[in-house]
Amino acid sequence: MASGTIRYWAAAKAAAGIAEERYEAMTLAEALDGARERHMERPDFARVLLRCSYLVDGDPVGTRAHDTVRLAEGGTVEVLPPFAGGSV
Repeated sequence: MASGTIRYWAAAKAAAGIAEERYEAMTLAEALDGARERHMERPDFARVLLRCSYLVDGDPVGTRAHDTVRLAEGGTVEVLPPFAGGSV
């Protein structure tokens, strides 16, 4: 199990109610599942995550399945909602 930091930006930060938190997970999917569980009381959080893009240690995840994206010890996951136009 790796531990690292999830950083939330813009609408993701507002939906989470925090700017960052720790993860304990082996994959991006596990880290996001854990975040959804921790923020179940915040109804917009899971919806916002569906619209986000992700960077893992600076590399875009793109269309890769989240369960195939391995997380490193001490790594960083950036949660980036759409920034221009539209709503989340």
